[in-house]
Amino acid sequence: MRPELEIACDESGAEGENLIGGVTDVFAHAGVVLDLAVAEACVLEVRDRIRSPASEYKAVHLLRGKHRAVLEWLLGTGGPLYGNATVFLAEKTYYFIAKLMGEQARTVYDEGPAILGEERWNTFLRSYNELMRGTRLVPELDPLLPAIVRLVERWSEGGHAVSIVHDRQTALNEERVARLKELYADSGKLAGLRLVAARSDVRVQVADFLAGVARKIASDELNGRGDEVLTGLLKPYVDPASVWGDLRSWGLLGR
Repeated sequence: MRPELEIACDESGAEGENLIGGVTDVFAHAGVVLDLAVAEACVLEVRDRIRSPASEYKAVHLLRGKHRAVLEWLLGTGGPLYGNATVFLAEKTYYFIAKLMGEQARTVYDEGPAILGEERWNTFLRSYNELMRGTRLVPELDPLLPAIVRLVERWSEGGHAVSIVHDRQTALNEERVARLKELYADSGKLAGLRLVAARSDVRVQVADFLAGVARKIASDELNGRGDEVLTGLLKPYVDPASVWGDLRSWGLLGR
């Protein structure tokens, strides 16, 4: 293994196993590889440019129209994130269908609304999601752990061991953290995983920025109200292994 990489992570749009009919239709998990000095400079630059009295800055500040230039700087080739961050996206409806149907997911996703009609299709998905939540008859529906697994696999491709600093999440309980560590016990790809409060680590704050703006940009594109410039700026960060069903929007978001 090459020298260890420490990756700061956060998510946006997490609602556990509630994938259908929730608050958000997209889940985003971001990982950034920045040293503390660069991350601190990034947060200070955002604060200096936005000049909000808020004690903690979030993605919502960057997404306001009047701060468009700051967002474009953050995602652009001249910003601190370019080449140093990735985002795993999950279109929740397709992710849910893929979990249940496997290889048949594409057919079900494409043909279900036409066969049942939009209203009955959505009612069916919501009801089935409610039925499946919490059961151990099917794989866990929460996309958070698969997103972390994908992050480890992607960032360890160059032979690095990966150490994760993650925003504290109730979904990352002791049992699930232990399961992740056990998964990589033989390969050594995962060197460690620790949970912190986002405001205590500026690198996690930057990951929070990226996850939040990525979720909003991707959701807008999914729903036909995408911003061509922002979608283009997000594209280099999007993990090609993201779980996405809508072919039109994926053609713009994915690589």
